[in-house]
Amino acid sequence: MVTIHPTAVVEKGAELDEGVVIGPFSYIGSQVKIGKNTVIKQGAIIEGDTAIGEECTIFGASIGVEPQDLKYKGEPSKVVIGNRVKIREYVTIHKGTEGGGMVTKIGDNVLLMAYSHIAHDCLIGNNVIVANAVQVAGHVIIEDFAIVGGLSGIHQFVRIGKHAMVGGASAVHRDVPPFTVAQGNRAKLEGINIIGLKRRGFSRETIRALTTVFEMVFKTDEPLQVSLNRVEEEFGDIPEVIDFVNFVRNSKRGICPA
Repeated sequence: MVTIHPTAVVEKGAELDEGVVIGPFSYIGSQVKIGKNTVIKQGAIIEGDTAIGEECTIFGASIGVEPQDLKYKGEPSKVVIGNRVKIREYVTIHKGTEGGGMVTKIGDNVLLMAYSHIAHDCLIGNNVIVANAVQVAGHVIIEDFAIVGGLSGIHQFVRIGKHAMVGGASAVHRDVPPFTVAQGNRAKLEGINIIGLKRRGFSRETIRALTTVFEMVFKTDEPLQVSLNRVEEEFGDIPEVIDFVNFVRNSKRGICPA
């Protein structure tokens, strides 16, 4: 059974799956698709070609509106949101553009805290936490299990690796490798995210190896490629190390300094 509050507006053509609840004074556009048991709280605005998964909770947010990109010319781009996503008050999620793949995508089990902004063409992985008032510019990639601390700003085209942690009130202008901690304005790498990795069940051996690798790559006078090659030779049998090396080697914006 779908429940729609009498003060809500649901345009003809919107697709609401079983168990969806639409709260008071919310607006649901004609192209919106909402999955099973998702709850839309009071005052939410969801429009455009927006697909929302199952068992999500959306407070008074604005989702699927036009991007703040002067190059946008009305192309039929979209927003895709996964399952069990929680989107808090005053969050804004803008749809994609032709210059960025036409889609802004949020993965499963994501928490977007109040006042955070996800700009056009961002790709947010699974199990990501974006804290209060974080501003994520266009084309940013945030990989699985990453956490971005409150009041931080993420420059366009930045990539934040999986299991990384960005400290609060940081300005991130370059890429943050997986498994690391970045902090500050401008953000610098502080080391490996040891506490986060322990909480997620990584072995002591893996954490110790990543800590050694961080020192080998960022605390040396060797050229970067020489350090990465040496890391591969010594730790090439550890998947997390290979992920780290590949991320650093393939970075387009460059890596935050350490």
